[in-house]
Amino acid sequence: MQKVIQRGAAARKQAQRRAVKATERERLVERKDTTRLRKEYNKATIDNIRASQAARWEDWEKGALAPKRDVGLASTTFGALDAITMHPPRIPRHQRRKFILFAPGDRVCVIRGRDQGKINEVTQVNADSETILVKDINVADIAVPEWAKSSMGIKSDVMPQPMPIPIDNVRHVIALEDKDQPGSTRDYIIQHAYGGPPFYERPPGSETPRYSRYISGLGLEIPWPKEELPQIKDGQWDTLRVEVDTQTWVPTLDNPPFPSTIIDELRNKYSKFRSRHDPEYVREKTIEAYRQEYIQSQSLLTPRGELRARAQARGLAKRQSSLDADGNRIMNKETSRFINNFLNKSLTHVSGPASKGKKANAQQLV
Repeated sequence: MQKVIQRGAAARKQAQRRAVKATERERLVERKDTTRLRKEYNKATIDNIRASQAARWEDWEKGALAPKRDVGLASTTFGALDAITMHPPRIPRHQRRKFILFAPGDRVCVIRGRDQGKINEVTQVNADSETILVKDINVADIAVPEWAKSSMGIKSDVMPQPMPIPIDNVRHVIALEDKDQPGSTRDYIIQHAYGGPPFYERPPGSETPRYSRYISGLGLEIPWPKEELPQIKDGQWDTLRVEVDTQTWVPTLDNPPFPSTIIDELRNKYSKFRSRHDPEYVREKTIEAYRQEYIQSQSLLTPRGELRARAQARGLAKRQSSLDADGNRIMNKETSRFINNFLNKSLTHVSGPASKGKKANAQQLV
């Protein structure tokens, strides 16, 4: 029993070590990807800034002799940003915030940047980089790559797109009751908010978070925007709901829920309780039987092997002789005599008519 416990403890430790190593590998890959994306994003940003600075210095230095940059190959993409700037680097998983308090459909106000003070609706939320896209805010011209033109069917070289905005640069805009004019509402900018319970179950396909969000200090819940779930229509090969709900089989003790041959598929591949095995398993077992037979034949060639085989045969015959026709072990005379003596001695210490009756019954049973 101790060996079994030790073996189980060793297997558990090995599984834990493998899980820890797998987690470390995943973190290493994620860290490398994050570092690579951050380098590419920073490089693209710095290159744009340096190119614009060099162009401005050249324009100031040369004056009327400054070259025109909106001609030639760059005539259609002059002033456009690289497409990589639309994908900010991801934040490591252990540094991300627990609750993202924005969802598509929220009204927000930009508090930093060139569009400071503008209010519009959130169109997309990226939890990996903790950025959002706001409709018609922070729009910039993006140079469309050649592969995107053919795959997306875009003809122009430049396409205006809203750029990602960090979550820290926006605030919620909530319509609350106006204190000065009762009965009317007014837009308020929420400076601080937090997320927490209660947690709700969302229908399949919903992008609304499960947690709730509240205004700090007031404790008022900020409702999530209403979303339109995708309408799923039945196709040609879909099973109708009526057919799914129709009961076509009634469980009984006479008929099993599935054929007995399926039990072999559910059992372990090498289980001894299977009635049929895979050809590979049968082949391996046959080779193993031949190997054991060969080893036994080789061991019988020596006097020591013959002596061991005879002893094993005598032990097997002795064990078979102690079993009845049903395979149960037969109690020998010494054991039955010991039990009878023990019962008689224990009954002699008890006095009274009841004990005599028990003694008589015990003797009759013996």
